This record gives sequence, C-alpha cells and structure tokens, in this order.
Amino acid sequence: MADIPQTDVSRPSALPTAKLLQRQAQPLVDQDSNEYLDAIEEEWNKKVDVEIETLVDGMADIVSLASIGDKDKFRIAQETFQAQCRAESMIRAAHSLMSTIHSMKLLLLLSDETQIAKRRDAELRVVQAEKSDAQKKVAALLDELLSSRRDDGTSNEERRDGRMQTT
Repeated sequence: MADIPQTDVSRPSALPTAKLLQRQAQPLVDQDSNEYLDAIEEEWNKKVDVEIETLVDGMADIVSLASIGDKDKFRIAQETFQAQCRAESMIRAAHSLMSTIHSMKLLLLLSDETQIAKRRDAELRVVQAEKSDAQKKVAALLDELLSSRRDDGTSNEERRDGRMQTT
C-alpha cells in the first residue's frame, strides 16, 4: 500500500543537470558600472551574432535544397519540409533581431543623456589633444625641413638664378 497513486496530474520536477539561465558574467556585486555595461554589451552582441548566423545558414541551406534534377515525390516532399523548417527558423531569428533592435532603440531613447554628453565631451577633448599634438609634430618637421634647406646655403631663388645664367 506504499504505492503512489497513478493520476493524470503533472508533477513537474527539475532535472539535476539542468543549466537554465546560467550566465558567464561575474556577480553584480564584484562589478563596477563599466564592467557591467561591457558584459551587457557582449551579451547583446552574442545574441545578434547567433541570429545573423541562423539567417545566413538557413539561406545557404535553402539554396542548397533548390537543386534541379530528377526527383521522386518522396525526395520533393522531403526537400519541401526541410525548406519550410529552415524558413521558420529564419523567421524566428528575424523576429528575434527585430525585438533586439526595438529594445536597443528604447534603451537609447530612455538612456541618460547627461552621461552620453559627458562621454562625447571627453572624447572630443581627447581628439582635440591628439590633433594639437599632431599639429606640433608637423610644425616641428616642417621647421626641420626648412632649416635643412637653409643650411645647404642655397635657396630656390639662387638655384633659379644659377640656371638662368647658365642658359
């Protein structure tokens, strides 16, 4: 009488080897803001890469299935089913990409504009500093080039005068 009564009620249970929703990222406590944002960006990039790869592979498979030749009805039905399955997986990947794009647009619209402006200003300062350094280097090289010509003892005018007198 220790038997478990048999019913049609489902009793869901987790498998001991299930690995659902495990992330490779560090715990949130150990990360600063930049590391957290980098991890999120990397996740988004991986999602997009997987969906794009699914689309490309699906298209390649559909094209490879579209061979022309003598086929029996079974082979035609089999290729039709394979093409439909690939098309459905491509549609799922396209929908996933569209939802990812929508989420990114919302994040951009609702993001902190002051932080974006600060980053843009910091990048502008860096670029301006690099520009001024490059201008200084170019000026130094130009001065060096001009001073080496002066040291030769002949200027362009003297060279022209010398050519005119010899002719």
